[in-house]
Amino acid sequence: MSELRRFRNHINGEFRDAADGRTTEVINPATGMPYATAPLSAAADVDAAMAAAEAAFPAWRDLVPGAHQKYLLKIADAIEARAEELVAVESENTGKPLGLTRSEEIPPMVDQIRFFAGAARMLEGRSAGEYMEGMTSIIRREPVGVCAQVAPWNYPMMMAVWKFAPAIAAGNTVVLKPSDTTPASTVLLAEIIGEILPKGVFNVICGDRETGRMMVEHPTPAMASITGSVRAGMQVAESAAKDVKRVHLELGGKAPVVVFEDVDIAKAVADISVAGFFNAGQDCTAATRVLVQQSIHDEFVAALVKAAAETKTGQPDDDVLYGPLNNPNQLKQVSGFIERLPAHAKVEAGGHRVGDKGYFYAPTVISGLKQDDEIIQNEVFGPVITVQSFTDERQAIEYANGVEYALASSVWTKDHARAMRLSKALDFGCVWINTHIPLVAEMPHGGFRKSGYGKDLSAYGFDDYTRIKHVMTSLDG
Repeated sequence: MSELRRFRNHINGEFRDAADGRTTEVINPATGMPYATAPLSAAADVDAAMAAAEAAFPAWRDLVPGAHQKYLLKIADAIEARAEELVAVESENTGKPLGLTRSEEIPPMVDQIRFFAGAARMLEGRSAGEYMEGMTSIIRREPVGVCAQVAPWNYPMMMAVWKFAPAIAAGNTVVLKPSDTTPASTVLLAEIIGEILPKGVFNVICGDRETGRMMVEHPTPAMASITGSVRAGMQVAESAAKDVKRVHLELGGKAPVVVFEDVDIAKAVADISVAGFFNAGQDCTAATRVLVQQSIHDEFVAALVKAAAETKTGQPDDDVLYGPLNNPNQLKQVSGFIERLPAHAKVEAGGHRVGDKGYFYAPTVISGLKQDDEIIQNEVFGPVITVQSFTDERQAIEYANGVEYALASSVWTKDHARAMRLSKALDFGCVWINTHIPLVAEMPHGGFRKSGYGKDLSAYGFDDYTRIKHVMTSLDG
């Protein structure tokens, strides 16, 4: 066995091992074998990263927006220039197909950084005015300070961008922790960004859930941001409450895909199957909970089963739509949902692991489900599409909203008025019409209820990373 590579923390512009030397193994999920180690950071490492970010904050805060923009544009250019290296590293650490990682992740990442570079120059408060005789009021919009950020394992590179780009564009400094299973691309981003930004503005520490807890509970950060599970979000909110920190939470999803009888079934199935199976269904907005009008249910399921049979999974260098699940625990979770299916459910396609090397799972379609079934109510986070039937618009809305998550949804119909009614009635942070999953930098991404609060992307993404200050001055001098 070849020697394992070694990833390191990036603190104050320098790569460092954990202070106590502890490490964890990093597994390639396409093989199930370790290929690197990463620091298991503890209190001393968190302290060092927070101190670096705190020391760098005043100078970074005081730069004019145009200077922040120039730095971000340089970062975008550098990521674009090293795209192939990033793709290779991300694929090895996640098992993602190389081609799709190259085409579907690098361009949006670069675009999002460039968006925030420009948007940084548009940050402003409301205009000045006199609201009390002899007094003028103005609004200052300021960065909040040091930001503790925890990114997930499903899109390690892109979620890192969603975290750091708005934060540093607004004038904050960052301590970012990638998932313990996917540190590779974030560490490479730290190398790239570290060659551009002043020391201490962007810091990366690797570690586990305990490391993340220490970051959130540390007295230095002014806010904590996490993309992850509902359980993790609740724990972060509870920990942050002790210091009344700001919290930005992007948590789980259970997106309803509401399909009416007037659709082009072949086209809808083609689009929905890709949006459901892409990235092995490991996407909080994945199109994995399909609600189909009763009159076309059987025809739709048959077409979806055919699409599943034509969907390929495998090694990242193969011609596949998706790679493995991220880790053995995730494979166990997905398998568990299938094993616990009620008797009335029918596995129409898949429902099993693929091969004995790596964590691959077959494209799966399940029908015959009821609204209160576990697999309908809870997030599977795997390549599993469930299908329910509904009779009318009222029942479609009832079923769609009848879960605790509220991140994303879609409506499929040729009836514009119906689409508009559903877009109002669906209690989700995003409603797509006759499509599912496209994102653009200019529009917000975020949910309601147990899917969390706060917005990623867009100008709304600055809201949690800035604070509002009222300044009042006497006109009498």
